[in-house]
Amino acid sequence: MKAIEINSKTDKYGNLKIEYPLNKKNRNVRVLILLDDDYINPEDEKFWLQSISKNPAFDFLNDPAEDIYSLKNGEPFND
Repeated sequence: MKAIEINSKTDKYGNLKIEYPLNKKNRNVRVLILLDDDYINPEDEKFWLQSISKNPAFDFLNDPAEDIYSLKNGEPFND
């Protein structure tokens, strides 16, 4: 597998435009995007939380049998 790192910027709408010739036509590609750890956008977090809450893969969490812990379990965490 070959990794390609491209430095780019987003436009004023948040869209990413990559101008990098791959010389591979009609092929599926996978793009990996890494953001700096110090960048936290509350809207991004809100989007992911909404997406996860609607994902059927997590429907099992609505099952009352999954409620195995209560507020009486564990020790308080005071940091």
